[in-house]
Amino acid sequence: MGVPQGSILGPLLFLLYINDLPGSMNKLSNHLKLTLFADDTNIIFTHSNSTVFEEEITELFNKVRLWFQTNLLSLNLNKTYFMQFSSNTNYTPMIKVSHMSNLILSVGLTKFLGLTLDSFLSWKPHIEQLTSKLNSAYYIIRSLKTLIPLETLRLIYFSNFHSIVLYGIIFWGNTGYSTSLFKIQKRVIRTMMNAGKNESCRKLFKHLNILPLQSQYVFSLSLFVVKNLNMFKPNSMFHSINTRHCSDLHQPPVKLTKVQKGVYYSGIKVFNCLPNNIKSLSNDVRKFKLALKAFLLDGSFYTIQEFFDWSSIY
Repeated sequence: MGVPQGSILGPLLFLLYINDLPGSMNKLSNHLKLTLFADDTNIIFTHSNSTVFEEEITELFNKVRLWFQTNLLSLNLNKTYFMQFSSNTNYTPMIKVSHMSNLILSVGLTKFLGLTLDSFLSWKPHIEQLTSKLNSAYYIIRSLKTLIPLETLRLIYFSNFHSIVLYGIIFWGNTGYSTSLFKIQKRVIRTMMNAGKNESCRKLFKHLNILPLQSQYVFSLSLFVVKNLNMFKPNSMFHSINTRHCSDLHQPPVKLTKVQKGVYYSGIKVFNCLPNNIKSLSNDVRKFKLALKAFLLDGSFYTIQEFFDWSSIY
Protein backbone atom coordinates (compact mmCIF):
# COMPACT_ATOMS: atom_id res chain seq x y z
CA MET A 1 0.00 0.00 0.00
CA GLY A 2 1.31 3.43 -0.84
CA VAL A 3 0.79 6.72 -2.64
CA PRO A 4 2.77 7.26 -5.87
CA GLN A 5 4.97 10.35 -5.66
CA GLY A 6 4.50 13.02 -8.29
CA SER A 7 0.97 11.99 -9.18
CA ILE A 8 -1.94 14.45 -9.32
CA LEU A 9 -4.05 12.42 -6.90
CA GLY A 10 -1.12 11.62 -4.61
CA PRO A 11 -1.53 14.55 -2.15
CA LEU A 12 -5.30 14.07 -1.94
CA LEU A 13 -5.02 10.33 -1.33
CA PHE A 14 -2.37 10.92 1.34
CA LEU A 15 -4.56 13.49 3.14
CA LEU A 16 -7.52 11.10 3.07
CA TYR A 17 -5.31 8.39 4.48
CA ILE A 18 -4.10 10.39 7.51
CA ASN A 19 -7.24 12.51 7.95
CA ASP A 20 -8.26 10.85 11.23
CA LEU A 21 -4.91 11.48 12.95
CA PRO A 22 -5.82 14.89 14.51
CA GLY A 23 -9.16 13.59 15.82
CA SER A 24 -7.46 10.55 17.33
CA MET A 25 -4.80 12.59 19.12
CA ASN A 26 -6.58 15.84 20.10
CA LYS A 27 -9.06 14.05 22.35
CA LEU A 28 -6.24 12.60 24.48
CA SER A 29 -5.54 15.84 26.38
CA ASN A 30 -6.79 19.40 26.81
CA HIS A 31 -3.16 20.56 26.53
CA LEU A 32 -2.73 19.11 23.05
CA LYS A 33 -3.46 20.34 19.55
CA LEU A 34 -2.39 18.49 16.43
CA THR A 35 -2.49 20.38 13.12
CA LEU A 36 -2.10 19.15 9.55
CA PHE A 37 -1.16 21.12 6.45
CA ALA A 38 -0.58 18.94 3.40
CA ASP A 39 2.08 16.45 4.55
CA ASP A 40 3.31 18.72 7.36
CA THR A 41 2.15 17.50 10.81
CA ASN A 42 2.69 19.54 13.98
CA ILE A 43 1.87 18.70 17.58
CA ILE A 44 1.47 21.69 19.90
CA PHE A 45 1.57 20.69 23.56
CA THR A 46 1.44 23.02 26.57
CA HIS A 47 1.67 22.47 30.31
CA SER A 48 2.78 24.60 33.25
CA ASN A 49 4.38 21.65 35.06
CA SER A 50 7.55 20.36 33.36
CA THR A 51 7.32 16.93 35.02
CA VAL A 52 3.74 16.34 33.95
CA PHE A 53 4.60 17.75 30.53
CA GLU A 54 7.34 15.17 30.02
CA GLU A 55 5.10 12.32 31.20
CA GLU A 56 2.18 13.30 28.98
CA ILE A 57 4.29 13.96 25.90
CA THR A 58 5.84 10.50 26.29
CA GLU A 59 2.38 8.98 26.54
CA LEU A 60 1.34 10.96 23.48
CA PHE A 61 4.17 9.53 21.41
CA ASN A 62 3.19 6.05 22.51
CA LYS A 63 -0.29 6.75 21.10
CA VAL A 64 1.25 8.17 17.92
CA ARG A 65 3.38 5.04 17.52
CA LEU A 66 0.29 2.86 17.93
CA TRP A 67 -1.60 4.89 15.31
CA PHE A 68 1.30 4.54 12.89
CA GLN A 69 1.50 0.79 13.41
CA THR A 70 -2.25 0.41 12.91
CA ASN A 71 -2.10 2.39 9.66
CA LEU A 72 1.07 0.70 8.37
CA LEU A 73 3.14 3.87 8.63
CA SER A 74 6.44 4.75 10.31
CA LEU A 75 7.81 7.96 11.81
CA ASN A 76 10.83 9.42 9.99
CA LEU A 77 13.05 10.55 12.87
CA ASN A 78 15.38 12.38 10.47
CA LYS A 79 12.53 14.81 9.73
CA THR A 80 11.06 14.96 13.24
CA TYR A 81 12.08 17.74 15.62
CA PHE A 82 11.13 18.97 19.07
CA MET A 83 11.20 22.65 20.01
CA GLN A 84 10.38 24.06 23.42
CA PHE A 85 9.03 27.61 23.55
CA SER A 86 9.82 29.92 26.44
CA SER A 87 9.34 33.60 27.30
CA ASN A 88 12.60 33.57 29.29
CA THR A 89 15.58 34.12 26.99
CA ASN A 90 17.95 32.78 29.68
CA TYR A 91 16.07 29.48 29.97
CA THR A 92 17.89 26.32 28.89
CA PRO A 93 15.51 23.50 27.86
CA MET A 94 16.05 20.33 29.91
CA ILE A 95 13.09 18.29 28.70
CA LYS A 96 13.85 15.37 26.41
CA VAL A 97 11.37 13.66 24.13
CA SER A 98 11.89 10.18 22.72
CA HIS A 99 10.11 7.80 20.36
CA MET A 100 10.71 4.05 20.65
CA SER A 101 13.89 4.68 22.70
CA ASN A 102 15.16 7.12 20.05
CA LEU A 103 15.76 10.67 21.21
CA ILE A 104 14.02 13.28 19.06
CA LEU A 105 16.36 16.11 18.10
CA SER A 106 15.72 19.34 20.00
CA VAL A 107 16.09 22.51 17.91
CA GLY A 108 15.93 26.23 18.61
CA LEU A 109 14.75 27.19 15.14
CA THR A 110 12.18 25.72 12.75
CA LYS A 111 10.07 26.54 9.69
CA PHE A 112 6.29 26.53 10.06
CA LEU A 113 4.18 27.29 6.97
CA GLY A 114 6.78 29.70 5.61
CA LEU A 115 7.44 31.40 8.95
CA THR A 116 10.77 30.93 10.74
CA LEU A 117 10.09 30.38 14.43
CA ASP A 118 12.67 30.53 17.20
CA SER A 119 12.13 29.13 20.68
CA PHE A 120 11.58 32.61 22.19
CA LEU A 121 9.26 33.87 19.41
CA SER A 122 11.47 36.91 18.92
CA TRP A 123 10.95 36.82 15.12
CA LYS A 124 14.55 37.94 14.65
CA PRO A 125 15.60 34.99 12.43
CA HIS A 126 12.47 35.37 10.31
CA ILE A 127 13.05 39.09 9.76
CA GLU A 128 16.70 38.43 8.90
CA GLN A 129 15.50 36.13 6.11
CA LEU A 130 12.96 38.72 4.98
CA THR A 131 15.72 41.34 4.89
CA SER A 132 17.66 39.24 2.38
CA LYS A 133 14.58 38.70 0.19
CA LEU A 134 13.56 42.36 0.27
CA ASN A 135 17.06 43.54 -0.59
CA SER A 136 16.88 41.29 -3.66
CA ALA A 137 13.52 42.84 -4.58
CA TYR A 138 15.04 46.30 -4.12
CA TYR A 139 17.85 45.40 -6.53
CA ILE A 140 15.30 44.34 -9.16
CA ILE A 141 13.34 47.58 -8.80
CA ARG A 142 16.50 49.71 -8.91
CA SER A 143 17.70 47.90 -12.03
CA LEU A 144 14.39 48.39 -13.86
CA LYS A 145 13.68 51.96 -12.72
CA THR A 146 15.11 53.66 -15.83
CA LEU A 147 13.64 51.10 -18.25
CA ILE A 148 9.93 51.02 -17.42
CA PRO A 149 7.21 53.55 -16.45
CA LEU A 150 6.29 54.19 -12.83
CA GLU A 151 2.97 52.35 -13.03
CA THR A 152 4.71 49.16 -14.21
CA LEU A 153 7.36 49.63 -11.54
CA ARG A 154 4.58 49.84 -8.96
CA LEU A 155 3.18 46.50 -10.19
CA ILE A 156 6.63 44.96 -9.76
CA TYR A 157 6.76 46.41 -6.23
CA PHE A 158 3.52 44.67 -5.28
CA SER A 159 4.50 41.34 -6.83
CA ASN A 160 8.11 41.19 -5.59
CA PHE A 161 8.20 43.33 -2.43
CA HIS A 162 4.70 43.80 -1.04
CA SER A 163 3.79 40.11 -1.30
CA ILE A 164 6.78 39.18 0.88
CA VAL A 165 6.02 41.88 3.47
CA LEU A 166 2.35 40.95 3.64
CA TYR A 167 2.80 37.27 4.53
CA GLY A 168 2.58 36.77 8.29
CA ILE A 169 2.86 40.48 9.09
CA ILE A 170 0.19 40.21 11.82
CA PHE A 171 2.62 38.00 13.76
CA TRP A 172 5.93 39.86 13.41
CA GLY A 173 4.83 43.38 12.39
CA ASN A 174 5.04 44.93 15.87
CA THR A 175 8.49 43.62 16.81
CA GLY A 176 11.43 45.99 17.14
CA TYR A 177 13.35 44.06 14.48
CA SER A 178 10.83 45.10 11.81
CA THR A 179 12.36 48.61 11.66
CA SER A 180 15.10 47.22 9.42
CA LEU A 181 12.45 46.19 6.89
CA PHE A 182 10.88 49.65 6.99
CA LYS A 183 14.25 51.19 6.11
CA ILE A 184 14.42 48.97 3.03
CA GLN A 185 10.84 49.89 2.11
CA LYS A 186 11.65 53.61 2.28
CA ARG A 187 14.74 53.03 0.16
CA VAL A 188 12.57 51.32 -2.45
CA ILE A 189 9.97 54.11 -2.41
CA ARG A 190 12.65 56.80 -2.86
CA THR A 191 14.16 54.83 -5.73
CA MET A 192 10.79 54.46 -7.46
CA MET A 193 10.09 58.20 -7.11
CA ASN A 194 13.69 59.25 -7.86
CA ALA A 195 13.85 61.08 -4.52
CA GLY A 196 16.89 62.01 -2.46
CA LYS A 197 18.00 59.76 0.38
CA ASN A 198 17.09 62.37 3.01
CA GLU A 199 13.71 63.28 1.51
CA SER A 200 10.64 62.45 3.58
CA CYS A 201 8.67 59.49 2.23
CA ARG A 202 5.22 60.32 3.64
CA LYS A 203 4.05 62.16 0.52
CA LEU A 204 5.71 59.55 -1.68
CA PHE A 205 3.77 56.73 0.03
CA LYS A 206 0.53 58.63 -0.56
CA HIS A 207 1.39 59.36 -4.18
CA LEU A 208 2.08 55.67 -4.87
CA ASN A 209 -0.97 54.54 -2.87
CA ILE A 210 1.31 52.30 -0.77
CA LEU A 211 1.06 51.87 3.00
CA PRO A 212 4.17 52.25 5.19
CA LEU A 213 5.11 49.01 6.96
CA GLN A 214 3.44 49.79 10.30
CA SER A 215 0.33 51.14 8.61
CA GLN A 216 0.18 47.88 6.65
CA TYR A 217 0.47 46.02 9.96
CA VAL A 218 -2.52 47.97 11.34
CA PHE A 219 -4.43 47.30 8.11
CA SER A 220 -3.76 43.54 8.06
CA LEU A 221 -4.38 43.11 11.79
CA SER A 222 -7.66 45.05 11.67
CA LEU A 223 -8.86 42.94 8.74
CA PHE A 224 -8.00 39.79 10.67
CA VAL A 225 -10.15 40.98 13.58
CA VAL A 226 -13.10 41.91 11.36
CA LYS A 227 -12.97 38.59 9.52
CA ASN A 228 -12.85 36.70 12.84
CA LEU A 229 -15.19 38.75 15.04
CA ASN A 230 -16.61 35.52 16.46
CA MET A 231 -13.31 35.10 18.34
CA PHE A 232 -13.77 38.39 20.19
CA LYS A 233 -16.30 39.73 22.71
CA PRO A 234 -17.61 43.31 23.09
CA ASN A 235 -17.37 45.21 26.37
CA SER A 236 -21.18 45.21 26.56
CA MET A 237 -21.05 41.51 27.44
CA PHE A 238 -19.17 42.31 30.65
CA HIS A 239 -21.06 45.39 31.88
CA SER A 240 -24.37 47.07 31.11
CA ILE A 241 -23.20 50.67 31.55
CA ASN A 242 -23.71 52.64 28.32
CA THR A 243 -20.26 54.22 27.94
CA ARG A 244 -18.58 55.40 24.75
CA HIS A 245 -16.43 52.24 24.83
CA CYS A 246 -19.25 49.77 25.39
CA SER A 247 -19.16 48.63 21.74
CA ASP A 248 -15.37 48.21 21.75
CA LEU A 249 -13.86 44.76 21.99
CA HIS A 250 -13.10 43.49 25.49
CA GLN A 251 -9.39 43.48 26.27
CA PRO A 252 -8.50 40.77 28.81
CA PRO A 253 -5.95 41.69 31.50
CA VAL A 254 -2.55 40.13 30.73
CA LYS A 255 0.92 40.80 32.11
CA LEU A 256 3.19 38.81 29.80
CA THR A 257 4.70 41.01 27.09
CA LYS A 258 4.68 38.14 24.58
CA VAL A 259 0.91 37.87 24.99
CA GLN A 260 0.43 41.64 24.74
CA LYS A 261 2.31 41.63 21.41
CA GLY A 262 0.39 38.60 20.16
CA VAL A 263 -2.23 38.74 17.42
CA TYR A 264 -5.27 38.41 19.70
CA TYR A 265 -4.37 41.10 22.25
CA SER A 266 -2.81 43.50 19.72
CA GLY A 267 -5.75 43.00 17.39
CA ILE A 268 -8.18 44.16 20.08
CA LYS A 269 -6.04 47.16 20.97
CA VAL A 270 -5.63 48.27 17.34
CA PHE A 271 -9.29 47.75 16.44
CA ASN A 272 -10.49 49.72 19.48
CA CYS A 273 -8.29 52.65 18.42
CA LEU A 274 -9.81 52.91 14.94
CA PRO A 275 -12.16 55.85 14.18
CA ASN A 276 -15.77 55.07 15.09
CA ASN A 277 -17.00 55.57 11.54
CA ILE A 278 -14.65 52.77 10.39
CA LYS A 279 -15.48 50.43 13.29
CA SER A 280 -19.17 50.83 12.46
CA LEU A 281 -18.47 49.16 9.09
CA SER A 282 -17.12 45.95 10.65
CA ASN A 283 -20.14 43.97 9.43
CA ASP A 284 -19.28 44.80 5.83
CA VAL A 285 -15.71 43.68 5.13
CA ARG A 286 -15.47 45.35 1.71
CA LYS A 287 -16.58 48.79 2.95
CA PHE A 288 -14.46 48.41 6.10
CA LYS A 289 -11.40 47.59 3.99
CA LEU A 290 -11.86 50.59 1.68
CA ALA A 291 -12.45 53.06 4.53
CA LEU A 292 -9.51 51.71 6.54
CA LYS A 293 -7.14 51.88 3.56
CA ALA A 294 -8.11 55.51 2.89
CA PHE A 295 -7.64 56.44 6.56
CA LEU A 296 -4.21 54.78 6.82
CA LEU A 297 -3.02 56.29 3.55
CA ASP A 298 -4.01 59.73 4.79
CA GLY A 299 -2.19 59.17 8.09
CA SER A 300 0.78 57.22 6.67
CA PHE A 301 1.81 56.16 10.18
CA TYR A 302 5.48 55.28 10.44
CA THR A 303 5.15 53.53 13.83
CA ILE A 304 2.39 51.81 15.74
CA GLN A 305 2.83 54.43 18.46
CA GLU A 306 2.02 57.18 15.94
CA PHE A 307 -1.26 55.39 15.27
CA PHE A 308 -2.05 55.08 18.98
CA ASP A 309 -1.13 58.74 19.60
CA TRP A 310 -3.50 59.80 16.83
CA SER A 311 -6.35 57.83 18.39
CA SER A 312 -5.72 59.33 21.82
CA ILE A 313 -6.09 62.85 20.38
CA TYR A 314 -9.18 62.19 18.29
